[in-house]
This record gives sequence, structure tokens and C-alpha cells, in this order.
Amino acid sequence: MTVKEVYAGKLVDRKSKFYAHLYTIDDFEKDVEEVRKIHNKKYKKAAHHCYAAKYHDQEDQRNDGEVGSPGRVLMELLQEYQLDGYMIMVSRIFGGIKLGQGGVARAFRNAGRGVIKAYIES
Repeated sequence: MTVKEVYAGKLVDRKSKFYAHLYTIDDFEKDVEEVRKIHNKKYKKAAHHCYAAKYHDQEDQRNDGEVGSPGRVLMELLQEYQLDGYMIMVSRIFGGIKLGQGGVARAFRNAGRGVIKAYIES
């Protein structure tokens, strides 16, 4: 396995829990699939597992049926912090209160930015 978790964090927004994990990757397709399996197993109650991955000229993002385009939001963070060879995955466990498109995008951005900043500062 070439995927390695480098930082993890949790954000709670109106009872929804957002579990954000930052990984290094070096085998794009294999590592993206491996992280998806990890999150599906670890967060079985999560309604959505959204991610962005960037490795050289390869990019992938997934909204997993979530509103607010969280995959794009997470990709923007990887680009903003110039993180090449990284994947960020955020799993959301719905708390019963709808956040709306803007609220969802904001929560995913805040969860993602939180783990990236913590990783950079560590």
C-alpha cells in the first residue's frame, strides 16, 4: 500500500460530523480506491464520502451525491496549498439538520482547510 495518512480531524456543524483525512499518494488510481475503501469501512454511518486527489497531471474529485460541490471545494484547497501527491477525503455523518448548498460547501471547506493547516503547521 502506497497511501499514507498524514493528518486527520473532525468538524461538527449543526450536528453533522465531518471527518477529514489528508493522505499522501503515489499510485493515483490504486491509492484513491484504497482510501475510498478505508472510509467506507471506517465511517459506515456516513451519508457521503467526498474527496479530491491530485498527483502530477492527474486529478480526481467526487461529490458522492452531496450538494454544494464538495469535491470541487476540496480540489480548490489542494490547488491553493499546492499539495501535489495528496488526497483529501471528508466523510459526513448527517446530523438531521439540512445545511443547504452553501452551508455544505462551507463545512467541507472548513474541515479540509483545518486538516491541511494543521498538517502544514505540524
